[in-house]
Amino acid sequence: MAQQERSARTRAAILRAGAEVFAELGFAGASVSKITRRANLTLGALYFHFESKEHLAREIVRAQPELVMSPAAAGLQGAVDITLEWATRLTQDPLLLAGARLVMDQEYFVRSEEGDSYRQWAGVILPFLHEAHENGELRPEVDVLTLAQLMVNASTGAQMNSQLDSGRRDLPDRIRQMWSLLLPLIATEECAGRVMEALRRREGDSPTIDGNQA
Repeated sequence: MAQQERSARTRAAILRAGAEVFAELGFAGASVSKITRRANLTLGALYFHFESKEHLAREIVRAQPELVMSPAAAGLQGAVDITLEWATRLTQDPLLLAGARLVMDQEYFVRSEEGDSYRQWAGVILPFLHEAHENGELRPEVDVLTLAQLMVNASTGAQMNSQLDSGRRDLPDRIRQMWSLLLPLIATEECAGRVMEALRRREGDSPTIDGNQA
């Protein structure tokens, strides 16, 4: 049992160190030696848990959805909440931050049969949108798969622009603005009003677009 615990701690240390190095240097700039130095471990320890740098990067990307708490809300509100949870936690969690940095480098380490992080995150949002559709929260013409893909693409673009403008400090506000514009187009009037009110109540939870504290 003690050996298993040590192994689990070592693996976690490698994941965290790898995430930090990938977040700082990207996939190409990171190396196994830099990662092991950051983790204060040997190369042998890394290769015991991960067969390569590519394997480590794939694991970091694969674990992304597990790092975001599933919202208590259901339907469309749940979809909104999970994107805001991701945006809020992104700068606080090195694994999520690494995922944001690695998103443009996936061609170097993601196998085609595994699917990329875009499809992975669409799969996270899709059940909430299916539920919203079944509950009559969405307009009849809205295709839930297309909407899920749109949300992932828009959120990815928002985090990239937010990184350039504010070091991602304003990302939650950008996600709220995105939903504020989208909700009247995709949701019924009653549902859009309810979710918009919830968004207004959450304003001020994070820095504003110009980077100043709300």
